[in-house]
Amino acid sequence: MDKFITIRNAAEDDLPELLSIYNDIILHTTAVYDYEPHTLDMRKQWLDTKKQQGFPVFVAEENGKIVGFSSIGPFRAWAAYKYSVENSVYVAAGARGKGIGKLLLPPLIEAAKTLQLHTIIAGIDATNEASLKLHKSFGFEEVAHFKEVGWKFGRWLDLKFLQLMV
Repeated sequence: MDKFITIRNAAEDDLPELLSIYNDIILHTTAVYDYEPHTLDMRKQWLDTKKQQGFPVFVAEENGKIVGFSSIGPFRAWAAYKYSVENSVYVAAGARGKGIGKLLLPPLIEAAKTLQLHTIIAGIDATNEASLKLHKSFGFEEVAHFKEVGWKFGRWLDLKFLQLMV
């Protein structure tokens, strides 16, 4: 892990780099079950919504470049789910395997505690061993395995839900 990696709150100026990371993930991985790249306006609306909802977005910055980001947001839209959130952790292609996810997940857990939330749920593609291992290392437990719920890259995808009680 590079000693020059810092974690901080995301700012609007970070959006182009966040967009680049996110779009690369959409186009080349199964970490996001979407097909089309997002626009800068879509990312701005996403960040604005996070702020309006009171949820944090953290970025990992290495030598002045954003190499990953993480966030929490509503798990489901109905009122009774207000103490449950879903988390997301994304790392740039060239920065994976450097421990950046291990830096981005703890502030989310701390934020969930500060916000007096009850649980964090991670929806992870069943083949994403790195993300599964990362979440389990922080105490997340697998609670569901949905078979063939997504279709991407010409194949069916399984989705696992991992959960951490905070």
